[in-house]
Amino acid sequence: MRTDICIVGCGCSGLYAALQLSRNKQILIITKSDAESSDSFLAQGGICMLKNEQDYQSYFEDTMKAGHYENDPESVDIMIRSSQNVIHELISYGVHFHKNANGKLDFTREGAHTHKRILFHEDETGKEITKNLLKKVMTLPNVTLLEYTTMIDLVEEKNTCYGIIMKKADGTIEKVSADYVLLATGGVGGVYRHSTNFRHLTGDGIALAIKHHIALKNINYVQIHPTTFYSPNEKDRSFLISESVRGEGALLYDKNMQRFTNELLPRDVLTEKIKAQMKKDGTDHVWEDLRPIGHEQLISHFPHIVQHCLEMGYDPEKEPIPVVPAQHYFMGGIKVNKQSKTSMDHLYAIGETACNGVHGKNRLASNSLLESLVFAKRAAKEISASYETLHNPLVFAKVQEKDYTNMTVLKETYRHMVQTKVMA
Repeated sequence: MRTDICIVGCGCSGLYAALQLSRNKQILIITKSDAESSDSFLAQGGICMLKNEQDYQSYFEDTMKAGHYENDPESVDIMIRSSQNVIHELISYGVHFHKNANGKLDFTREGAHTHKRILFHEDETGKEITKNLLKKVMTLPNVTLLEYTTMIDLVEEKNTCYGIIMKKADGTIEKVSADYVLLATGGVGGVYRHSTNFRHLTGDGIALAIKHHIALKNINYVQIHPTTFYSPNEKDRSFLISESVRGEGALLYDKNMQRFTNELLPRDVLTEKIKAQMKKDGTDHVWEDLRPIGHEQLISHFPHIVQHCLEMGYDPEKEPIPVVPAQHYFMGGIKVNKQSKTSMDHLYAIGETACNGVHGKNRLASNSLLESLVFAKRAAKEISASYETLHNPLVFAKVQEKDYTNMTVLKETYRHMVQTKVMA
């Protein structure tokens, strides 16, 4: 198969990149599961936006402080300065954010934010954004989307990427020749026992970066979210209890129903507080009380969280719910520059699989969607501005499809590579 640009993954970064690329280029998007099974659809809390110039320094400092000042300051500045443009573009695509009584954009606050600067749509902001991006992408005649299609290798020679090898839904192996490849393969949650991520997100981009000696950055920087709904069934994906509920007043209790910490601490700090309390109490979880939020706000802002609690046998308007920390986000990844280019020519990485240094050692709440969109757009603009056609049939002639027939072994090999590197 021949295409101009191949995007691996259809979360918000992959879709947004497709929308920013030239309509004159043929774009192939592949996704490992169905089009809606990306972690972008799961993002609950919201997306940050610089409200005004007076908030810039505070927003910058909040991001840097949460990241333990290991962030790349230039990348942080780019993200913040680009936020208003991205938000207005999302709105033009049909994305709806909550508005106040005056009809203006409403903002909420989450842990480690000094001020309210987070836009939201109920407790499904990621779904609202990503479904509208997907809807827009599906109207483009130059885009082909293949579901249940897995990237199983990169095709490269002399540090230049010429395309990928993929396994299609029917099990066939196919080579894809492309001028540019964008990796938007998401995080690594699928290699963890407890994670808020979809189970099929096992760091495919990271595995191939390791295999092909592509530079990585902050590979051990993994974020544990402090509050997910506790379930004794380890096979279940951990259901996130958004940080927004604490931003709106929810409280954390120990086994004696006593508060034990500041609920708005940065995620990594709060996670350690909760783990310490669980150890002290000898319990598998702590309790989170959503009742201080109030009925109207709880129902209007967090309807899906309420519904999940009810399905699990807890009424959050009458009783606290059990919560426990779980793997949530990957701050490290494939090292990229400010235009999302990797150390391999004609290969870009965007979204959670990439590391441009925005998040440092720990991500500030509601920066993930924004960072993914901002740097996906920068990748697309860079590719369009410096487009170069590649043609090297000999490199594909060297590919032996028989090397990819045992998918079970290949899958476990890649999984082990990621686990060994990330958890070292």
